[in-house]
Amino acid sequence: MGGLSSTLELAQKLIGIPSISPDDGGCQQLLTAQLEELGFEIEHLPYGDVSNFWATRGDASPLFVFAGHTDVVPSGLLDDWIDPPFLPTIKDGFLYGRGAADMKGSLAAMVTAVADFVASNPHHKGSIGFLITSDEEADAVDGTVKVVRELKRRGVQITWCLVGEPSSETTLGDTVKIGRRGSLNGRAFIKGTQGHVAYPALADNPIHKSLAALAELVSREWDGGDQTFPPTSLQISSLHAGSGAVNVIPGSLEVLFNFRYSPQSSVESLQQGCQQIFDGHGLDYSLEWNLSGEPFLTSPGQLITAVEQSIQKVTGGATALSTSGGTSDGRFISPTGAEVVELGPVNQTIHKANECVSVNELDQLAEIYGTVLEVLLT
Repeated sequence: MGGLSSTLELAQKLIGIPSISPDDGGCQQLLTAQLEELGFEIEHLPYGDVSNFWATRGDASPLFVFAGHTDVVPSGLLDDWIDPPFLPTIKDGFLYGRGAADMKGSLAAMVTAVADFVASNPHHKGSIGFLITSDEEADAVDGTVKVVRELKRRGVQITWCLVGEPSSETTLGDTVKIGRRGSLNGRAFIKGTQGHVAYPALADNPIHKSLAALAELVSREWDGGDQTFPPTSLQISSLHAGSGAVNVIPGSLEVLFNFRYSPQSSVESLQQGCQQIFDGHGLDYSLEWNLSGEPFLTSPGQLITAVEQSIQKVTGGATALSTSGGTSDGRFISPTGAEVVELGPVNQTIHKANECVSVNELDQLAEIYGTVLEVLLT
């Protein structure tokens, strides 16, 4: 790998480790070994099958934290990949492999950015931290949320947190996330009466009688959003009924759905809205709920300004401030009072076969991260 940047070398090493969530596979050992050489104190905080670590250099305020995850989603069908997903490959200016964009490239850029910054500023003000988990892509119950809970118990106050999620859309830095909509999962269990398809009068088809309610569920305008957040949206993700027998009317229907909701709606208002729809159609049903995360928003402040200035300096481009997309671990960090911004590679290939990141933009990302540190900690 002669001639490659330190960021690219580290990214390749990380991609070469199959760390399918929640298995870290040794990625964190690779990261902590390098951080220890930079003067970081490392604390491993495992919970269940999840690997987490908290690393700090210094103990003064303000505290700047890089947050991210070493776990990746499964590779899917190997036949869809040009090269094996865990064999890092450089072709035509792009680094290919599972996790290249989400988010092992960002992790590599963070470490090398800090290495360069510390070399130039050994007596920087404040302190630097890393909060890294292997439980972001799956359940996200034993990862960042529990580390944050432990840090809160200790009285640790994060001032600024930069999350390395792939926020960019077309070119590096064209979009950063300053917040996210909330995520609320619902499960509806609708009862009917099983029977023979030739005798529908003797049965009660839960699919048929639910169609109008489901149509209303997906067509309803839950709110209009606001100047910062897009409107709340609902997507049905799964319908399940019956045993697979073509001549049997099913006795029940299970519907899984998800709200991505803006602050204009609340968990309670969404739950009540669903109940009103199901009640209005006379369904015999039960509902179960799971809140994945509440909405969060970082107001204009030092971190957003530093990120915008750094992107402009390195890429020459402007950046859009966005709250679109899915959830991230920023939802666990923001409630502590920290300013949270998500900045990472272009996200067009994440979770897809042949995931990739631009080699040049990966090096630029490390430069942006380092410039943010210079703005805030010198």
